[in-house]
Amino acid sequence: MTVAHAVAERTRELLKKNNWTQYYLEKATGIQHGTMQGIMNGRTKSVYFNNVILIAKGFNMTITEFVDCEIFRSEELELEY
Repeated sequence: MTVAHAVAERTRELLKKNNWTQYYLEKATGIQHGTMQGIMNGRTKSVYFNNVILIAKGFNMTITEFVDCEIFRSEELELEY
C-alpha cells in the first residue's frame, strides 16, 4: 500500500466515523474538489504534506492523531515518487 492510498483510506475511515461527506470535508479544509478527488480515488500518486495537515485539521485532529492508526504502521507502506 502506498502512503497516498493510506491517506485516502484513513480519510474514508474518519468520514464514516463522523458521518461526513467528502464535500463537507472539502469545505472544512479548503481543499479543492479536484484535489480531494485525486487523493480519494487514487489518481494522486503522492500527497502533499500540507494537504494531509489540512485533512487532519478538518477532522479537528493533530497530524499525529491522524497518522496514529494501524494503516500507517504497516512495514509494507510504500513511497511513490
